[in-house]
Amino acid sequence: MPRKMVVIFGALNILWMVFAVSQAFKIDISPKSKIVAQIGDSISLTCSTTGCDSPSFSWRTQIDSPLNGKVRNEGTMSTLIMDPVSFGNEHSYLCTATCGTSKAEKTFQVDIYSFPKDPEIHLSGPLEVGKPITVKCLVPDVYPFDRLEIEMKKGDHRLEKKEFLESMERKSLENKSLEVTFTPTNEDTGKVLACQAKLHVYEIDDEAQEKEPQKRETTKKLQVYISPKNTVISVNPSTRLQESGSVTMTCTSEGLPAPQIFWSKKLDNGSLQLLSENATLTLIAMRMEDSGIYVCEGVNLVGKNGKEVELIVQEKLFTVELSPGPQIAAQIGDSVVLTCGVTGCESPSFSWRTQTDSPLSGKVRSNGTTSTLTLSPVSFANEHSYLCTVTCGHKKQEKGIKVDLYSFSRDPEIEMSNLLVDGNLVNISCKIPNVYPSDRLEIELLKGESIMKNKTFLVDGHKKSLETKSLEMTFIPTTEDTGKVLVCRAKLHIDEMEFELKQRQSTQILHVNVAPKDINLTAFPSESVKEGDTVTIFCTCGNVPQTWIILKKKAEAGDTVLKSTNGAYTIHKAQLEDAGVYECESKNEIGFQLTSITLDVKGRENNKDYFSPELLVLYCATSLIIPAIGMIIYFARKANMKGSYSLVEAQKSKV
Repeated sequence: MPRKMVVIFGALNILWMVFAVSQAFKIDISPKSKIVAQIGDSISLTCSTTGCDSPSFSWRTQIDSPLNGKVRNEGTMSTLIMDPVSFGNEHSYLCTATCGTSKAEKTFQVDIYSFPKDPEIHLSGPLEVGKPITVKCLVPDVYPFDRLEIEMKKGDHRLEKKEFLESMERKSLENKSLEVTFTPTNEDTGKVLACQAKLHVYEIDDEAQEKEPQKRETTKKLQVYISPKNTVISVNPSTRLQESGSVTMTCTSEGLPAPQIFWSKKLDNGSLQLLSENATLTLIAMRMEDSGIYVCEGVNLVGKNGKEVELIVQEKLFTVELSPGPQIAAQIGDSVVLTCGVTGCESPSFSWRTQTDSPLSGKVRSNGTTSTLTLSPVSFANEHSYLCTVTCGHKKQEKGIKVDLYSFSRDPEIEMSNLLVDGNLVNISCKIPNVYPSDRLEIELLKGESIMKNKTFLVDGHKKSLETKSLEMTFIPTTEDTGKVLVCRAKLHIDEMEFELKQRQSTQILHVNVAPKDINLTAFPSESVKEGDTVTIFCTCGNVPQTWIILKKKAEAGDTVLKSTNGAYTIHKAQLEDAGVYECESKNEIGFQLTSITLDVKGRENNKDYFSPELLVLYCATSLIIPAIGMIIYFARKANMKGSYSLVEAQKSKV
């Protein structure tokens, strides 16, 4: 009994000592629960003691693996810092605190996971109505994947759900995915495709059962497409074209979204040469090498649909035109421009030559689709057929123009051998100077409307020289020809001449001269007068123009030319010495005529005191009547005769 009491007492003593120590030295940890940390994060495990001023700490894993962290001791506290958390930190950690002979120890459980990113939604292609598509929901870098759950929904409809319960062979980050295949419809457009991933990281112990799992979700709004179809090509004006022509092709295609149109040309090796990204393709200035197959494709995100059309470009012969025409008549000394124009060829080359390969004798200038040959001044060296040769690519055309020369620069010249005199022969010449070619010349001589004579020169041959040709004739003029028009008309028969004058003429009004005749010499009031009377001598001539009248008094010592006025000479107070022979000469360029009268002056009786009243009246009347009669005769002569009187000429005649 006493021995038992000793044992009991000893045990109680030991228990008391332990209780005393436990009350005096104690260790605490933080956090108290199990730690769940994401790989890459930073965590701290803290040990603190009470009942000891200077404890010592030590850290280790339960399986004596490396700590993979840093320890920091500060007084009664020790912290193990893990930064960043990795697979090497997934352990049970032991923190041991020693105070003297006393030791205390606490355990930390560290679990790790990886769930860093939202799921990724991948489509096998664009959504196309009626074509199955596979959607993949990928959860990257997940750990531990055996706690992972992935669910995929389309709108409110669950497509599929998957849990990854297979065993893990090693600690690693893995990508896990869920794939679903479905066939889109038009109604799917606008719906939301959702991929939700859950990682049940808190199901490790009983205390965490009520905690929600880690969740991540990604959504994608669906757009359903329709592949291009019903592609149609329209061609205007036609698929068969001429060179240098143009064509417009329009392409349409149905699809969702609206297809983009691409135009291409199929090459000989089968590849496509892209031409345009517009619905309308216009080709201008088509060439033969543009012939071929043209492809229109409607393309959108889900497909393409094509249509082909074949264009045939037919060879078009370019045209060459020469102006002013195939034949031109050019006057010697003028300037002539021959123009060679091309249509249907963008870049022609030109060359000029004569048909006989003679020198061009002109200047050539080419610009674009036109070439000119300038002949200035035109000479006999230019009377050729000129050829314009046009080369366009491998094709060549030649056109000719004939240049005929002529000279017809002056009007005819009318010449007469002498003055026209009534009844006298006269030679008339009509000359055409510097004419060419003379064998095509015709000359007509007309009097009024009547042809007097005409002449052609066909027998002269064709000589390359300027010649003067004439028509001559003789005729006898009459007074009836006066006032008529003499016409010399020349015609040069060049049929190619359209706008130049083919005819020239000169005119001359005929004036037939007549020698003076029907001369009349009278004395008024009488050829016998008394001394002291007044007498007027009148000389008139017939209706002949350009006549000079000269009055003279004849005497043995010499004739005296009287100062007459218009063929009238008045003697006031006639004296005996005024008696005698008076002569009148009428003349013009053709001839003259003479006539004379004798004036008798009688003396009066020598009785100066007698002066009868009858004589006074007679004298007064005579002095008034005689001038009046003279004036009447003067005006009558002016009205009926074509003549004039010139005192100067009369004086010249006397000299």
